[in-house]
Amino acid sequence: MTSTLRVAIVGAGPAGIYAADILLKTPRDFDVSIDLFEQLPAPYGLVRYGVAPDHPRIKGIITALKEVLDSGRIRLFGNVFYGRDITLADLQSHYNAVIFSTGAVRDAPSTLPGVTAVGNFGAAEFVSWYDGHPDFPREWPLNAREVAVIGNGNVALDVARILTKHADDLLPTDIPANVYDGLKASPVTDVHVFGRRGPMQVKFTPLELRELGELHDVDIIVHAEDFDYDEASRLAIKTNKQVMVIDRVFTQWRARPTGTASRRLHLHFFANPLEVVADASGTVSVFRYERTRPDGIGGVVSTGEVREVAVQAVYRAVGYFGSPLDGIPFDERRGVIPNREGQVLDHTDRPVPGIYATGWIKRGPVGLIGHTKSDAMETIRSLINDQANWWSPPHPEETAVVELMNARRIQFTTLDGWHALDAHELALGASAGRTRIKVVPRDEMVEISGGPVVTAPLT
Repeated sequence: MTSTLRVAIVGAGPAGIYAADILLKTPRDFDVSIDLFEQLPAPYGLVRYGVAPDHPRIKGIITALKEVLDSGRIRLFGNVFYGRDITLADLQSHYNAVIFSTGAVRDAPSTLPGVTAVGNFGAAEFVSWYDGHPDFPREWPLNAREVAVIGNGNVALDVARILTKHADDLLPTDIPANVYDGLKASPVTDVHVFGRRGPMQVKFTPLELRELGELHDVDIIVHAEDFDYDEASRLAIKTNKQVMVIDRVFTQWRARPTGTASRRLHLHFFANPLEVVADASGTVSVFRYERTRPDGIGGVVSTGEVREVAVQAVYRAVGYFGSPLDGIPFDERRGVIPNREGQVLDHTDRPVPGIYATGWIKRGPVGLIGHTKSDAMETIRSLINDQANWWSPPHPEETAVVELMNARRIQFTTLDGWHALDAHELALGASAGRTRIKVVPRDEMVEISGGPVVTAPLT
């Protein structure tokens, strides 16, 4: 058994940071040395780049993550791409094991007819744009007056809320300047959100729903025909506190007067997407759906009634999807790394020595932070119990991986660099009377982070 377990964690979002924290706190009879590798120059993953800017409560999770990083027991290497800068062979040369926590940042594939029309977007890409992800275009085509959003989860509500909300109401947040300018110029008047099932079967939380009703100069439009509850919905209201609160919110909205706001957010239930229709120029012009009805047990059945809504853009918020990693097994159907309790499996369902997964790349894009913690605990337990299959690296010294990256002239960022970038963004915000203004371009992020000066020759 090794006296020091050297672990690489690829992905410095909540899943990776929680895994590091749990590993450090797990009782054991050996030392642990952990290096976090992150392809972005800054840590925190989807908390920084996947949570809407007007959700400071959720972004507050960063406080807990920061305590873990600032403990002094973990090294952070940002701006390092697995598969390009660091390979699986490199990790096997320097570590006993690797945990992949790369998340799920792509949009789930869609077979909806017409999704290739101009004006069709995946919600994941839009979220990355408005959160200032450095690897996405700085501009976004916000030229539609009427927009359709497909989905009934929290991401769908985030997209609808950001599209509908007046840009000036986002100024207290960390919204990047280019995003504010884009939203400020948007001509949007109506955003339609479509869900296949009924209002008591939605996937968003009561808090997310209530926030919609607080939007300035935005009418929330719901339709009486969607609230003729079946027995399953009535039972859900009686037995589930979240559903009861959601029903209460909808009841309040149905009693509100509408017609005075400059923008409208329409919620359509029992609407099964059929097709996105393009005009002669190939641009989105109509969203076509079939009206469904409740089946009495919480599902829906077809009615055959087809309806249309005129729109010039469609956003698909139907789920995130993981990305394959070089040399690592991948389930193309589910978008995850195949595993058993975090231990990665090969195509024959046999454990792959030394390779583990946690977070969304392990279980798929479902669940909240609590699930991420329990995921990490399970994965760390598998790792600890798998000592016989750890790698025996020829170069386990902590200096060796730094020397490797210097030799390859990788301009990696560090925890000190993140502190510098963090302070810079806070200062930008303070000068504008805001909490923070994000730096978006990757090269600027790296420069402000003070990447190491590399003098070694290329290898």
